[in-house]
Amino acid sequence: MKRCYAWWLAGLCLATPAVAAAAEPATGCAAKRQSLLNQLADAKAQHHGAQQRGLEKALKENTEHCTDAGLRAEREAKVRAAEKKLNARQQELAAEKDPEDIPKRQGKLKNAERELANAKAELNR
Repeated sequence: MKRCYAWWLAGLCLATPAVAAAAEPATGCAAKRQSLLNQLADAKAQHHGAQQRGLEKALKENTEHCTDAGLRAEREAKVRAAEKKLNARQQELAAEKDPEDIPKRQGKLKNAERELANAKAELNR
């Protein structure tokens, strides 16, 4: 019975393009708006008034001013800034002479690598 149900459901999804299209994740301003809506619902459920007001303001700004091109430009700028920071951290590590400070520089380099990876991941959302 379970197998029949799975095949029926798969056939329904393939037969209905609207269902398949609705399953695609939102990107750009739509994804940002959806994230804000999710956070707003959580804030309302937890009765966080100040957070709720801030999210409502952010949602209004998103609705009125967000463009996919503008959002992409912001995200590209974040990637460039993260790349610049990574290069600086690499140079700091290479120039470090004190063996006791090398682990600290390595940690900062790993953080910069993580920031760059996050910025690149955000670029395609």
